[in-house]
Amino acid sequence: MRRTFYTALPLFLAMTINAHAAGSEDSTPPKTTSTTTECTDGQIYDEDAKVCVDADQQSFNDDQRYDAVRELAYAGAYDRAYLVMASADEPNDARFLNYRGFISRKQGKMADAMAYYGAALEQDPDYILARSYMGQGLVSMGDVDGAKQQLREIIQRGGRETWAYVSLKAAINGKPGSTY
Repeated sequence: MRRTFYTALPLFLAMTINAHAAGSEDSTPPKTTSTTTECTDGQIYDEDAKVCVDADQQSFNDDQRYDAVRELAYAGAYDRAYLVMASADEPNDARFLNYRGFISRKQGKMADAMAYYGAALEQDPDYILARSYMGQGLVSMGDVDGAKQQLREIIQRGGRETWAYVSLKAAINGKPGSTY
């Protein structure tokens, strides 16, 4: 019985972490859609019309724009993501500030990234994805203590069972390929 428990424990933990990640629209990498593969600068794929249209169209809301920004940012299409963010009704929403930080970090502009993450967290201190990305940036800058502080904040805000926690903890522990 004991052997079965210990054999099954890693599978259970992996399923638990994946279930939490899959259930959170902010924590798992977005799936590639036609927005990335077919559309051009500042456009989002309109599923109803089955065509790419400018992101500033009134038919899109900021949630749809945010989804497109996430997809484009993860795909490395940073300039296109910025164009979509510029079309947002609320471009200084914490979610968009977080992705400005993400893009800045990926481009090596760490001071800008930290400023954007800070602005996002000023608006929403419980935004654990911004805390995770900030922490990952701090690790890359050699500030492991600062990253550990962000990890503690994630725990205090109920995020221990999330991708944001797992990813930042992996970055702190130097595990490559586990961060974004």
